[in-house]
Amino acid sequence: MYAIVEINGQQFKAEAGKKLFVHHMVDAEAGQAVEFERVLLVDNEGAITVGAPTVEGAKVVCEVVSPLVKGDKVLVFHKKRRKGYRKLNGHRQQFTELTIKNVIA
Repeated sequence: MYAIVEINGQQFKAEAGKKLFVHHMVDAEAGQAVEFERVLLVDNEGAITVGAPTVEGAKVVCEVVSPLVKGDKVLVFHKKRRKGYRKLNGHRQQFTELTIKNVIA
């Protein structure tokens, strides 16, 4: 059984036991149980239920493993040839690590 769930404006495929890295959730604490009720699709052993826009009574229960995980560094480099202009900027996105405990449909 799996579900497509919307978390912080992004859609994820949720299966029990899988890990997700979602955009940083400010109020999350390690070990806290979090429920997401914005379930868009549920596949229960081949029986697919599509919501309009969400599936009634369906939810995904997760546990926060780590409230703040930093992603890989992305370097942005600008250069204009023959002008001596160089600019380097780095960015690390912040994520929250979740473990999916249960998909209820």
